[in-house]
Amino acid sequence: METTVADLEQFRRETRAWLEANCPPEMRRPAVSDADVFWGGRNAKFSSEPQRVWFERMRDRGWTVPDWPREYGGGGLDPAETKVLREEIAAIGARPPLSSFGIWMLGPALLKYGSEAQKREHLPRIAAGLIRWCQGYSEPNAGSDLASLQTRAESDGDDFIINGQKIWTSGANYADWIFCLVRTDPNAKKHDGISFILFDMTSKGVSTRPILLISGYSPFCETFFDNVRVAKANAVGQINRGWDVAKYLLQHERAMISGMGERGVGRPLGQIAAASIGTDAHGWLEDPILRSQIASFDVDEAALAACAERAIDLAKAGQTHPAFSSAMKYYGTELNKRRHEILMAAGGIDALEWEGPRSREGVRARAWLRTKANSIEGGTSEVMLGIVAKRILDLPGP
Repeated sequence: METTVADLEQFRRETRAWLEANCPPEMRRPAVSDADVFWGGRNAKFSSEPQRVWFERMRDRGWTVPDWPREYGGGGLDPAETKVLREEIAAIGARPPLSSFGIWMLGPALLKYGSEAQKREHLPRIAAGLIRWCQGYSEPNAGSDLASLQTRAESDGDDFIINGQKIWTSGANYADWIFCLVRTDPNAKKHDGISFILFDMTSKGVSTRPILLISGYSPFCETFFDNVRVAKANAVGQINRGWDVAKYLLQHERAMISGMGERGVGRPLGQIAAASIGTDAHGWLEDPILRSQIASFDVDEAALAACAERAIDLAKAGQTHPAFSSAMKYYGTELNKRRHEILMAAGGIDALEWEGPRSREGVRARAWLRTKANSIEGGTSEVMLGIVAKRILDLPGP
């Protein structure tokens, strides 16, 4: 039954009151470190009591995944209610109670392509933060041209034997399970003969090695598979039709990555810049060039937020263009890079400090360097522009 306007307003009032009563004050401030983000998983630890309280209260209500069906651990909210909840969470500046590739990427793919057994096994554990996932897509010779992947899965009775390597596997050294693309038919065309399979990272033959980035952090890993035995029942969708699942998941991944460019990420840039540079007699930022850059950024940031809201509404109505996530991914990641360029400019010499108390161990500089990967991960900006040109604008190819 469709939610009426009166019902929705009642839901908003109840949601606002519940959030006000249940979200700890400490969880209403922007995350400033990796420890502020709760990823869940078998070995997960809470960085603080407020983080634990916020997560458990949202989990118990089904609001880690509010729009998933209740039987899979979700809140069972309809699209209109989900939008209201998202608006009310943003209104108090609350952090997400749980960050998860399972929520952002694998979950939607399982809901569409997974068997009932797979849904009941994995989705409730994702919603409850009991399992942490990583993504096995890119390979040393299959990045932007992902369909050239060579990790192979050879049939052995009811199992596959997997051999190969993945690269840029975010959080692989912390993940419990992986959703992975493997080649199950080496004689098929490159987009065919690929399967989408799930398996435990503690399986014999799986190993990882972190890749040190210029930021000094290692969020990415190399992942190696040496005769890893995986049940064929763990394949999602049809064997040799994994590219269908992969493409659908990529839409959600790119939409997720685009979100890093949206409004509400920490304090407004103008406030941050004013704290470093100061203001003139009119209360304006002292640096007029930086002031102009921030104003331009704020307009573009608001436009992305409005576009993201429309994209969500269209997706819920089944009317979104499948390539629109590529446009959002391009715009969001490029905007996030601009944000951190401005933050560096606003911080002056202190922003360049790599270690020491003034820089909180180089948080700003390290975050700025990390954004350089935004336009690569999930599909490069050049590839995103090519998709937009071909599939949205119908421009002729080369």
